[in-house]
Amino acid sequence: MAETKVRVKPKMTAGKLIGKIFLYLALILGALVMLVPFIWMLSASLKTSSTVFEIPFRLIPETLHWENYSRIWTAQPLGLGFFNTTKLTLCTMILQITTSSFAAYAFAKLEFKGRDLLFMLYVMTISIPWQVYMVPQFKMMTAFSLTNSHLGIILMHAFTAMGVFMMRQFYMGIPNELIEAARIDGLSEYGIWWRIMLPLSKPAVATLAITSFTFEWNDFMGPLIYLTDSKLKTLQLMLRSFNTQYTTSYELIMAAATVALIPVFIVFIFTQRYFVEGVATSGLKG
Repeated sequence: MAETKVRVKPKMTAGKLIGKIFLYLALILGALVMLVPFIWMLSASLKTSSTVFEIPFRLIPETLHWENYSRIWTAQPLGLGFFNTTKLTLCTMILQITTSSFAAYAFAKLEFKGRDLLFMLYVMTISIPWQVYMVPQFKMMTAFSLTNSHLGIILMHAFTAMGVFMMRQFYMGIPNELIEAARIDGLSEYGIWWRIMLPLSKPAVATLAITSFTFEWNDFMGPLIYLTDSKLKTLQLMLRSFNTQYTTSYELIMAAATVALIPVFIVFIFTQRYFVEGVATSGLKG
């Protein structure tokens, strides 16, 4: 009768245990430091304007002013701001996923002259600050009569070099034999993209969706420059409206900022597991 060997897990030495304890303490400390601005925001949202910066600082005020969360909806049309921001964010996110996955498939799995050079030049645009081409971009959008419209902002943000780079790196891990087999079976390139590449690249698509959603939801400079009509303004512009020439309602700003943070928090909660999988996995299972 064959004897079964039982693997005994080696005991952790004192040095490794101490190192692990210090590592976790450092991570906890770092997490607390990152949470300080959010804790201050929540605390300030429940205070009055005169007690936001009081000394000594009170984390929990003596009187919780929950009415600040109702005042923000009457002080500014935040409902309209939520609608405009959601519209811009979702449209841009869908377009970025579509264009990035299309371009990434071409750069990763199609053979054409100058492919690698074109990809390198496209990715190099990541290093160019937006302030460099901000004025030429505005003049171009003015010539196309796309200023003061949501369509102009959506079209400007429809393409992202970072998204193409990330999706291409993921597609490179998918075996070429799978693509060739699909072509032999008569599947077109669009069919391969839709039926094979996208289903296998859920982690990369989710990661791109999260980053795109977060950036577009929090974008301030783009709407500030291009949107002048009050009916088109986004949530971030309405947060700025609480700051007037003579007074600044910090408690209302913090309350509105807390409400504006909720959608981003919800999206991250439901998609955080894809960060664990990462964009370096092949996505092939079974």
